[in-house]
Amino acid sequence: MVNFFEESKKHEEQIIKDRRYLHQHPELGFDLPNTQKYIRQRLDEMGIENKPCGVVPEEITKKYKKAGFGEQTNCTGVVATIGKGEPCILLRADMDALPLEEEYESEYKSKFQGKMHACGHDSHVAMLLGAAQMLKDHEDQLQGTVKLMFQPGEEWGYGSKLMIDDGLLQNPKVDAAFGIHIMPDQEAGTLSVHKGTLTQAMDTYIVEIQGNGGHSSQPHKTIDANMIMNQLYTSLNLLYTREVDPRANVTFSVGAMSGGTVTNIIPDKAVLQGNMRSYDQQSRDHMCKRIPEMIDHVAKAWRGDYKIFDFHTPTTSNDAAFIDEITPALEAIMGKENITDLGPLSGSEDFSHISQAVPSGFVVLGTGKEGEPPVHNPRMYQNEDIFKYGAALHANVAMEWLKAQHK
Repeated sequence: MVNFFEESKKHEEQIIKDRRYLHQHPELGFDLPNTQKYIRQRLDEMGIENKPCGVVPEEITKKYKKAGFGEQTNCTGVVATIGKGEPCILLRADMDALPLEEEYESEYKSKFQGKMHACGHDSHVAMLLGAAQMLKDHEDQLQGTVKLMFQPGEEWGYGSKLMIDDGLLQNPKVDAAFGIHIMPDQEAGTLSVHKGTLTQAMDTYIVEIQGNGGHSSQPHKTIDANMIMNQLYTSLNLLYTREVDPRANVTFSVGAMSGGTVTNIIPDKAVLQGNMRSYDQQSRDHMCKRIPEMIDHVAKAWRGDYKIFDFHTPTTSNDAAFIDEITPALEAIMGKENITDLGPLSGSEDFSHISQAVPSGFVVLGTGKEGEPPVHNPRMYQNEDIFKYGAALHANVAMEWLKAQHK
């Protein structure tokens, strides 16, 4: 058995170097050309076969532009393979940043105003690159194929789906998948491993309401888009309280509303943006059916028209049998005493698209301590000493899982 933790110490300097470069050069969304170029150069240096992966359909480009994410027509994912034959395990790292101004001072602070790796994706990439080097060094011992996935657009909930649609899980066919997310407010050196549903589904609805504007002294001659918007706000926020079992942990929130310009004009158009979070699939299916029905009925009741732009990210599900299979490999790196189950996460994660397709495990690696700035915080920072654990986890899970499939 290869001692990947000891080997990861030898690569620690490079892992941190990779992370700091990416931290200084954050990019947003699907189109991360510099990040993609850096990753491919590093893989080329290791002698690892790699190629771009991901296509953005015109429909998705239009949806994200409508949602205020800009017009991006390019998906800069990277897929690489080490080893050969069956079975095949996929290791995943996301690589996009957030539109935040970094406030934490360091020698590797973001160089790009208004952009920051505030969710740890820079460290995810660095850890997977470290694992790639170790797996390449032991390629002759791999009893199958390791596929490496570097994905953009995780913060938009759709980057992995774009890569899946472009053949990510084929040639060779992926049999299982593993991913790691850092957590800067979780004790450094601890690993949370949870079976079953790990993250919430997120279902987003942007409703463009078309009324018929006019003078505020003549409301009978108008169709008030603002009134329809406000009726929708109330109806959608009440819907889940009367149609979903309270034990199902479903929430719906309207995050943005806009309509009108001045007090004496009844507006012609209005826009409402909301999203639902859920863990329970049955409740989610019901609400995803009822939300469009409610929008339709409310708008038409007041003689309005509308368009819906919707986005859907499913739950991340950790396959219990797969978690059992990889647990010895996790314990070998972290120590059994440092592995816990902190339960489901309250956010969403687009590794979910992969976990819905193949047996998967997604674990959470602590890189700080309770009370420290969490992810998506402009003052977030991490203990870089922990990154070598992540690299070793990736490598050991892949090596040992492949080996176990041949017993």
